[in-house]
Amino acid sequence: MKKILALIVSLSVVTAAFSACGSSESSSESVQKPAAETTEAPEEAAEVSDETDADSSDDASDDTSAEDADEGAAEEEEEEEDYTTGDASLDNIRNQDDIGEKELLVLSFGTSFNDSRRLTIGAVENALEEAFPDFSVRRGFTANIIIDHVNRRDGFLIDDVDTALQRAVDNGVKTLVVQPTHLMHGFEYTDLVAQVGDYADAFDKVVFGEPLLTSDDDFRRVEQAIVDWTAEYDDGKTAICFMGHGTEADSNGVYQKMQDLLTEDGYANYFVGTVEAEPSVYDVLEAVQAGDYERVILEPLMVVAGDHANNDMAGDEEDSWKSVFEGAGYDVECLLRGLGENEAVRQIYVEHAQAAIDSIG
Repeated sequence: MKKILALIVSLSVVTAAFSACGSSESSSESVQKPAAETTEAPEEAAEVSDETDADSSDDASDDTSAEDADEGAAEEEEEEEDYTTGDASLDNIRNQDDIGEKELLVLSFGTSFNDSRRLTIGAVENALEEAFPDFSVRRGFTANIIIDHVNRRDGFLIDDVDTALQRAVDNGVKTLVVQPTHLMHGFEYTDLVAQVGDYADAFDKVVFGEPLLTSDDDFRRVEQAIVDWTAEYDDGKTAICFMGHGTEADSNGVYQKMQDLLTEDGYANYFVGTVEAEPSVYDVLEAVQAGDYERVILEPLMVVAGDHANNDMAGDEEDSWKSVFEGAGYDVECLLRGLGENEAVRQIYVEHAQAAIDSIG
């Protein structure tokens, strides 16, 4: 009970800190048995659909509407999925037992795009494993519809959050470090904190790492990472546009904060928008049209390059970002890579996990 209270108390503290949005301090959340300190929560939240930036929680399992949705999705997959997403067997799904007493559980929304999953979420997990050899790194996805999709299509079963937590309990884990790969604090991160809190009494210590964009320093480092990543396209005639997911949560402000930071630092040809919220693709188009640009580069501001990146951004439908900009007369190039492929971004997750581990004492 003390641990659950600690989770709730720390979530309140984190929420207040994030809403201030001006602090350059990055805190890790901790739920420790003897103490009663901290924790926080996701955007991924972050992002929904097939991204690790999702902003919705996947409650599915036991309600009929969710089951109907899964069945409908399965039928649609058989009819519509005529593309390949890579070889699932190359991905380490990290659902092994023999964990030991110390586990680092990496929680993501997930993606059914096999190559992107391996190159983004898998790369973050690899970086954490290399940085913390004393911990067994394991994976959990929040989106059961993605888990079921991959299992049906490829025969690989990735743990959902409850399964991953129960695996930790069954393996006798005493110290559990949870590092979400979410982009920001939001609904899903909040749900994760509560979900882990249900298992808190099974462990001696539980601590949470921060999502990617938490402190002012995080924003500046991600800004530099994406600017360096796209430097070859920065020729004065090209608008470089990043597409985030967007959320109804207050944390949607991270997109405007990133845009403001880019503008203030002189990157006037960099633009940030969202799929599901504001700024929209049309807001971004209007901003681009105000400049003298001939070409547009599109890239996801998401940890993975999944369904949103491949369809909402780079798809051929008339309302995709690619189609909208092409319809406005621009030469468009889409970069289908998630932030998890960027080494500088992965290092931020490592440091957030380190802060969480340091909080254990």
